Amino acid sequence: MEKTTVKDIDGWIEELLALHGRIGHHFARSEPRKRSLSYIKGLLSPVERKNGWQLAEQASEVTPDGMQRLLNAAEWDADGVRDELSSYVVEQLGTDEAVLVVDETGFLKKGTHSVGVKRQYSGTAGGVDNCQVGVFLAYTTAKGTAFIDRELFLPEDWMNDQERCRAAGIPKDRSFLSKPHLALVMLKKAFAAGIEAAWVTADSLYSSSKLRRVLEQRQQAFVLGITSRFLLRFMQEEGLRQAKVKELFDDLSSASWQRLSAGQGTKGERLFDWAWLNLQDLGNDSASIPSQGATNEKTRFDKWVLARRHINTGNIDYYIVFAPASTTLSQVIKIAGKRWTIETGFEDLKQDVGLDEYETRSWKGWYRHITLALLAHAFLAAMRAKELKKGLALNSSA
Repeated sequence: MEKTTVKDIDGWIEELLALHGRIGHHFARSEPRKRSLSYIKGLLSPVERKNGWQLAEQASEVTPDGMQRLLNAAEWDADGVRDELSSYVVEQLGTDEAVLVVDETGFLKKGTHSVGVKRQYSGTAGGVDNCQVGVFLAYTTAKGTAFIDRELFLPEDWMNDQERCRAAGIPKDRSFLSKPHLALVMLKKAFAAGIEAAWVTADSLYSSSKLRRVLEQRQQAFVLGITSRFLLRFMQEEGLRQAKVKELFDDLSSASWQRLSAGQGTKGERLFDWAWLNLQDLGNDSASIPSQGATNEKTRFDKWVLARRHINTGNIDYYIVFAPASTTLSQVIKIAGKRWTIETGFEDLKQDVGLDEYETRSWKGWYRHITLALLAHAFLAAMRAKELKKGLALNSSA
């Protein structure tokens, strides 16, 4: 669907006001409450850049002071707005087949004062550059994709510099948290809020043993990337064996691989060669795990290792899978392909609602801008879902 902005959807203003009404009680005073609506409208507008000056001009304000005050000084609860955001997303896009996707994106910055900035790897930059990195949790279904949480990654050298942290407004009780830990924090918040998903997926950076263990204890199905060096241990008749995941697939015959699509891409079907191995078949007695109160095979969980081989290069990516024993390869491949939805989501966030166009350096300012941008993006996703439903209804009645 083409880019949707407030200019295009005047008919949805009532829905936007209703969404804003949900977050109003998180603002201590009426002035920032009203300005937050102007800020969201500005993010949704077709202005070239979503910075303080242009958002102020869009709101017919003479200077950007009010917009800057909204981000840096006004009294309001960004985490409370985040909670409203996650509820809204599930209400608008929720299905039984929802997938939670974890990934990160970079924000290129100059200088050394923006909170969390340093020379670090960023996929946005295609390498190491001076940037901030945010870790995000997306909720995706057949209706669309939107984001329900965000965390700013703070490198260790930042956390070891108390003066720098104080200047950026980082809370005193904040400690260093790795990216997988931030992902786990967001997933736990989502589960505690009653958000349910059929699957969780992420790349190998986030596939920590602690995160996998928490998901397994919850009987939460997942498809998580792992590196070729991922070590598996299992018992066989001759005793304990351990092998890197790459070694297991090196021994497979060509007949074990199947060419299947991981979903539709911008250039057509995303075709790869796939193979998977059930860990129970390898002799790992702990691979098959019964659900709480489960008595039949359909409610038992198994573990697999999955491989995706690129047709042109022959490069192979690997995954660890935890899912009901009845799960099929085609189902798992579909979930592995869902990770691309968050990449498209990041593109939309930056192109449509100015996710990376903020001009605040502080901890508070980062979370506030990002939260309002996610809310604006979620609104667009919800409106697109309504338009799609309307189009389907019209086609079915034609």
